[in-house]
Amino acid sequence: MTSLSLKDLTKMPVRLASGHRLCAGCAESIIAKQILMGTEDPVIVSGSTGCFEVSTTIFPYTSWNTPYIHTAFGNGAATCAGVETAYVALRKKGKIADNIKFVNFAGDGATYDIGLQALSGAMERGHKMMYVCLNNEAYMNTGIQRSSATGMGASTTTSWAGSLASGKKEFPKDLTAILVAHNIPYVAQVSPHNWRDTVTKASKGFAADGPSFINAVSPCPRGWRFASEDTISMAKLAVETCIWPLYEVVDGEYALTAESARIADGKAEKKPVLDWIKSQGRFKHLLQDRWEPVVESIQDEVDRRWEKLIKLSKF
Repeated sequence: MTSLSLKDLTKMPVRLASGHRLCAGCAESIIAKQILMGTEDPVIVSGSTGCFEVSTTIFPYTSWNTPYIHTAFGNGAATCAGVETAYVALRKKGKIADNIKFVNFAGDGATYDIGLQALSGAMERGHKMMYVCLNNEAYMNTGIQRSSATGMGASTTTSWAGSLASGKKEFPKDLTAILVAHNIPYVAQVSPHNWRDTVTKASKGFAADGPSFINAVSPCPRGWRFASEDTISMAKLAVETCIWPLYEVVDGEYALTAESARIADGKAEKKPVLDWIKSQGRFKHLLQDRWEPVVESIQDEVDRRWEKLIKLSKF
C-alpha cells in the first residue's frame, strides 16, 4: 500500500460483499474488510470453520469476491500453506505471473485450540501467507463454549458462573507471544475501532517476506452480552484497559502502536479492568462482593502482562 488515505481505500475492490448472515454488531466482517485493504494485489482466502465461514458462505450463496476455500476447524493454516506452495511451483514454471497474496481467517477456537498444530507447522515452514485470528474469545459458532482465549471470570456454556463458580478459572493463553516465538517476520495485535492501525499492520503482514500473524479482538454482542451498536466502543475499551494492547513485532522487535503507545507514554489514560467487566453481561456476576478477589486477580494479571510488554517494546 502506498497510501492510507481513507478516500483511496474506499476505491479499492470490494472483496467481502454485504448480504452475509453475521449477527448484527459482529466485528468479524469489519476486521476482514480492514485486513483485505492491506494489499492491492490479488488475494486468495481460506477460511476455517466458524462463525465467519458459515455466515459468509451458506450454499448456494457467497459474500466473497475472491477465490475462497472452506477448511475444517483444524486445518486452515495447512490449506492456505498448500495453496501458497502450489502457487510458488506454478510461478516457477511460468504458468502464473500475478503477485498473489494468501490469507486464512479463523476464530479463536480454530486458532488457539483445534488448529494450533497446523498453524505452528505453517509458520515454522516459512510459507508466505498471513493468518488472521478473529478473536471473539469463545466458540461462538457452536454455542458460546469457553476456549483458551476466553478471559478469566467469563461465564460461558462450559464455564458457568453460579453460587460456587466465578466463570472461567484460567487466564487466556497469550497466543500472540507463542507466534512471536516462531521467529516469523511479522506478528501484530489489532482492534477494529482503529482502522488506520489495522490496515497499516495488514499491509506490513502482506508485504512480509515469509509468514505473518495478526490477532484481532472481535467483540461478540451475543456471547459477550452487550448491545450490538456498542461493538466499536467495546473494541476501543479493550485497548484502553490494556486487556488488548495494540502492538507489532517486526523481525523480533516489539513496538507498541496507536493508543497503547500513548498509554505507555503517559499521554492517554489506562482505564481499570472494572470498566471492562461492567460493560458486558458475561461478567455481571463478578460485580458481587464475593468475587472481588477474582476481579483483583484479573487486574493484577493485566498489569503484569502490560508491564512486561512495555519492557519489550520501543515506542
